[in-house]
Amino acid sequence: MVDLVIVRHGQSQANRDNIFTGWTDVPLTTKGIEQGVAVGKALQQTGIQFSDANTSYMSRAIVTTNIILEEIDQLYIPVHKTWRLNERHYGALSGRNKAVVREEVGGDQLHRWRRGYTEVPPRLTVRQHDRRYDRLGVKMPLSESLAMTQRRLLPFWEDQVAPRLLDGKNQLIVAHGSSLRALIKYLDAIPDDEIDQVEVPNGKPIWYRFDEHLQVVKKTFITMDGE
Repeated sequence: MVDLVIVRHGQSQANRDNIFTGWTDVPLTTKGIEQGVAVGKALQQTGIQFSDANTSYMSRAIVTTNIILEEIDQLYIPVHKTWRLNERHYGALSGRNKAVVREEVGGDQLHRWRRGYTEVPPRLTVRQHDRRYDRLGVKMPLSESLAMTQRRLLPFWEDQVAPRLLDGKNQLIVAHGSSLRALIKYLDAIPDDEIDQVEVPNGKPIWYRFDEHLQVVKKTFITMDGE
């Protein structure tokens, strides 16, 4: 048996303020930092020893990863950062308040943009640039559906994470609501028309246990203090 734990980063300032972020960097709130500490304390109780941690290129996920690893006394393990675990790019919605967008387009349309599988939010007219991606030769998206997010995420799973799991190496993934929904859809074989029912809260770890063939044996939502 081998273990995978996936965690959405702690609350960011954009989460608190109900703002679409996508590939925009925003810091954690005090509550977000506290959530990272709480996740670490909960994982410490499981006794899982990770061989690697995996996270995105976004500071809110990287900082949460470091907080968790410090709490479980595993800061020494390799941390693999990849743009493939980034939050989905919300295109022209980035930086906008979700309540304002709801007023403009209605709740049904907003739900499809946020929770649907193939729905693409309004695209940017000009592509953004950031040297962290320029150095990789990666073009920032104009907008992404969840399906597009899953397509760019799966090569990292297949080439990096899955082989380590098959070698018996426990893995930690700290990422984002949409990128983790895309991974959960793949791991749990969730139909396209049911993924809109899946929500991944900030700072609530999910524990997968796999057999030697990487088939899911057990899925557990780790209980946090106070729950």
